[in-house]
Amino acid sequence: MDESTRLNKFQALLAEVADLAFFPVSADLEYLVGIPRDIPNYGAVMHPGAWLEGAWLTPGHAPVLALPRMTAEFGGLNQVGGIDVQLLGDWDDPAVLVKEILAGFALPPAPKIAISDATSGETIVALHALLPKATFVSATELLRKMRVIKSEAEIDIMRQAGAITEAAYVAVCEKLQHGMTELDIVSEVDYQLRKNGSLGPSFTTSLYCSGPKHPLLFGQREETWKRKLHAPVAILFDFGAIYQGFCYDFGRTVFFGEPDSEYQRIYKLVMDSQAAGIAAMRAGQVTAAEVDAAARAVISKAGYGETFRHRLGHGIGMDVHEPPFLTADDETVLQAGMLFTVEPSITQFDNFSARVEDVVVVRKDGGEALTAGHRHMLVVD
Repeated sequence: MDESTRLNKFQALLAEVADLAFFPVSADLEYLVGIPRDIPNYGAVMHPGAWLEGAWLTPGHAPVLALPRMTAEFGGLNQVGGIDVQLLGDWDDPAVLVKEILAGFALPPAPKIAISDATSGETIVALHALLPKATFVSATELLRKMRVIKSEAEIDIMRQAGAITEAAYVAVCEKLQHGMTELDIVSEVDYQLRKNGSLGPSFTTSLYCSGPKHPLLFGQREETWKRKLHAPVAILFDFGAIYQGFCYDFGRTVFFGEPDSEYQRIYKLVMDSQAAGIAAMRAGQVTAAEVDAAARAVISKAGYGETFRHRLGHGIGMDVHEPPFLTADDETVLQAGMLFTVEPSITQFDNFSARVEDVVVVRKDGGEALTAGHRHMLVVD
């Protein structure tokens, strides 16, 4: 489905529920009309009048992209073709420009406005001041009906994102050696992602390292990044590439030292759990909860149920995490073309852990993993 088809389909959906839609620069907007995103920042970066930044459209009117001058020029968005771009000068009043845009839509006195879930509170407050009788609904919910099923062309893009991710993983593994810090490895992953064709990491690259001498610590990067990794330790990778606006998510486990028989059993349990989950992903025949249960049963029956601490997976596409979710309470029936991560794990805070993760497309007879290599445990001895 190309952007023109997406836009026409969305406008038809919009006509059933709202008079106007607004999307800030986001995955929703890139999906709909191809406006590219940039790599996000830790702290907020904004320009005067940033609340109007995004596309405004109605069921019968093409999008109008409103941008502060600096966003347009320094972000290169003033070069985007095929869309009406309205620029806000550095000293201009954003409310005046938005009022002019809205006037061109001939809205009713009490319009219904569909807004992206990524819309800022400042934008909503400003809109309400301009249209005090307006009511709001979610444009993201409307668009999700389209985004949740991926076309074969979109699946091919994700397959390429997976290939970039695997290439980066291979390059990193060639450099692994005892005594490296977690920061050494994370930095190498991010470098190799870019070197192999990614805009950057699709989310913050993570390592979950654990063993009797390496306690598993979540959310303490500034502490864990300094740790030197000496055998024996299990190193759990979690990272992904960006390609043509789509995000990948991937995981493998590497062991420094000689894994004992119990750890080899743990590793095999995780791999068998993933295989069970992927096999269960039969289009139209199973719910998300049932897929989660199929994978979880493998680990639970072996006595490690409490160490599988999270959902089996999540939808993925232009965002790293998208609904629906492979979790115990999600009764969504899986449909052909849905993409999910399948990422079982055994995580132990004071002992060895293991995880695996691939993006999987739902098919008639079970899931198809878009990355399938490097499934045997890599041991760095």
